[in-house]
Amino acid sequence: MGSVQEVNKPAARLSKNSKLFKTIINTIKDKKGEGIVVLDLRKISEAVADYFILCDGRSHIQVKSIADAIRDEVEETCEEKPYHLELGEKWTLVDYVNIVVHVFQQEQRQFYSLESLWADAERTEY
Repeated sequence: MGSVQEVNKPAARLSKNSKLFKTIINTIKDKKGEGIVVLDLRKISEAVADYFILCDGRSHIQVKSIADAIRDEVEETCEEKPYHLELGEKWTLVDYVNIVVHVFQQEQRQFYSLESLWADAERTEY
């Protein structure tokens, strides 16, 4: 039998200085998203993305507004459309492959606690 080789994730495919990253963060701020946290997953081999960007809105209307604004601004500025969307009133996910944006209502964010699930990730607050 052959030995199992460890597959290492590339150290950096995308940076916080990328146009996509900056556009997402600035759009969340413009829409008054709260609790903006970035989890840097690049060194975690099991992670499906380089970054998770998390934020919350005070209502389902604000959650939708933030997610819609991210999609519109990224398409206009970066000419990219999401790879995948999961739209919900309490939690919306906008997936750009290397960056996955999670927009929550506050109670859903606390319940799912992604920051705890990915505690090994480097965390940056904005």
